[in-house]
Amino acid sequence: MRHNTWSALLLAGLLGCGESALENQQRSGEETAEVVQRLGPSGRPGMGATIYSGGVTFRTWAPLAQKVFVAGDFSGWGWVELGGEGNGNFSGDVAGAVKGQKYKFVTRNQWGSDAWRADPRAAWQENSTGASIIYDHGEYWWNAQQFSTPGFNEMVIYEMHVGTFHDSPGFGPGNWNSAIAKLGYLQDLGINMVKVMPAYEFAGDFSWGYNVAFPFAPESAYGSPNDMKRFVDEAHMRGIGVIFDVVHNHWGPSDLPMWCFSGNCLNNGGEYFFDDGRKVTPWGNTRPDYGRAEVRAYIRDSMMNLLDNFRGDGLRWDATKYMRTIDGTGDIPSAWQVFRSVNNEINTRNGYKISIAEDFGGGNSITDNASGDFGGGAGFDAQWSAEFVHPIRAAVIEQNDANRNMGAVAAAIGQSFSGRTHARIIYSESHDEVANGHSRVPEEIWPNNAGSWASKKRSTLAAGITMTSPGIPMIFQGQEILENGFFSDQDPVDWQKLTDFGGIHNLYRDLIRLRRNWSNNTRGLRGGGLNIHHINNTNKVIAYHRYENGGPGDDVIVVANFSSTTFNSYNIGFPRAGTWYLRFNSDWSGYSGDFGNTPSTNTTANGGRKDDLNYNASFAIGPYSLLIFSQ
Repeated sequence: MRHNTWSALLLAGLLGCGESALENQQRSGEETAEVVQRLGPSGRPGMGATIYSGGVTFRTWAPLAQKVFVAGDFSGWGWVELGGEGNGNFSGDVAGAVKGQKYKFVTRNQWGSDAWRADPRAAWQENSTGASIIYDHGEYWWNAQQFSTPGFNEMVIYEMHVGTFHDSPGFGPGNWNSAIAKLGYLQDLGINMVKVMPAYEFAGDFSWGYNVAFPFAPESAYGSPNDMKRFVDEAHMRGIGVIFDVVHNHWGPSDLPMWCFSGNCLNNGGEYFFDDGRKVTPWGNTRPDYGRAEVRAYIRDSMMNLLDNFRGDGLRWDATKYMRTIDGTGDIPSAWQVFRSVNNEINTRNGYKISIAEDFGGGNSITDNASGDFGGGAGFDAQWSAEFVHPIRAAVIEQNDANRNMGAVAAAIGQSFSGRTHARIIYSESHDEVANGHSRVPEEIWPNNAGSWASKKRSTLAAGITMTSPGIPMIFQGQEILENGFFSDQDPVDWQKLTDFGGIHNLYRDLIRLRRNWSNNTRGLRGGGLNIHHINNTNKVIAYHRYENGGPGDDVIVVANFSSTTFNSYNIGFPRAGTWYLRFNSDWSGYSGDFGNTPSTNTTANGGRKDDLNYNASFAIGPYSLLIFSQ
């Protein structure tokens, strides 16, 4: 039986019958399909499902399809045929459709076979294999109207995995609401940017998030789109910006709505994906075809969705090396077009929002400015620095003092990209560095004894170098409470450690506040000026001068002892005469009862050339300790 009107559907008792009707329609395509309406193409804008007064416009890109239908709660899961636009898009205005209703597309391929498809641009998903849900981005009422994204030189980033940040073992993962409950804690810690690991619909409920299947839809296990917006809103109300981690080097590889979307797989996954050697990635044969304008638009729109509709303050692009190359070699020029066009648009529209690459190999070309879509660098504001994290981790994990290389530490502190001091993200822990065969730094220092004196001393020394070096510092969730082991998507942060290692937490808090110049006497730590003037590879001590403009309250001297030796009177050069106040001593016993409390104090710099500076001063410094002085 075929029905051609909404009233006929109602009489048949189909409208609102949900999944039973859907299952019936999925059996064998046109033979059992209820084509309840045929529409001409819409003149309204928007891709996916776009709400208008009185209905919803549906539009999808299916360039190889013969026909496309949409079915959902609004039609009793009868098929509504969409009009072809002649450009690969099919669209139609469905009167009476409203937000919250479920829907799917049906694509008929060139051979006449039909297949049900979730919307690749779905703003909300039941789950990765379920129906798409009509969502109105205008329905959320934002509260934090006056928030200003911190300047790049003021950012301190906290990397967060929503599923494990604030959760208890067992049952489902943590969610946006559980993460919101700890935002006040991050505010007190001094964090002003949170980098959220990918939180868009993926297969299953537990994942790092790098198997993104629906780049426009928040992960259903974490909550609704409104929950995700509330997380951003609540962060903004506490002075914290949000950076979203995005994945476009591959998708999935499972539960992909765009896979063979038109019904013709083109020797791989259809029109969204490369079908030659460029399809191959370390995570599956699902690299997007950046050469297609529609795929580039899909990627661009998913990112602008995060910056505009979710009011994100920046993006961190995962593994851009595997966008621009096939396997680390073999250039993919069209990926550079994606980098440049999106970064140029962000800079033009919202230059204060940060765009970060994880590349590890592109050097200055990644952060050099882009010249349009086809020339210059990739145009990223910053990139993760392997040149920093690996030497610093090596220096503190090494068991033998004699093997610590102060030259390598100095190079890590002084490294930069594209001549900009804040064009790099620096850290000693990240999701990658504490998994994939590695562990948290305290665990690496002493396996199964991360609470040891050595683990505490040397891991906090790495944190001190991170917070006082040029660049944008970042810590990974739980690092500040001496989290041990390795990162797993089913192992939540153990917040009991906040009690057990509260002093270590306070050490991180003090470092972060000094880095952000909270007391207006360490402005140089957020500046670009750097002079590494003292490198003692024999005694394993390094010192450097940090400054923005120079002068009292600005000039900062950092001294780091990478040895187990206590120096009761250590002398280095200082840039100015007078009293230099000790702002931080990582050996203070208030941070941990087993720290030595070496009596480091204020010091006075007198005339006398040392380390190519005109003044010098002496002080005590404990083992594996970091001191910060300023005037």
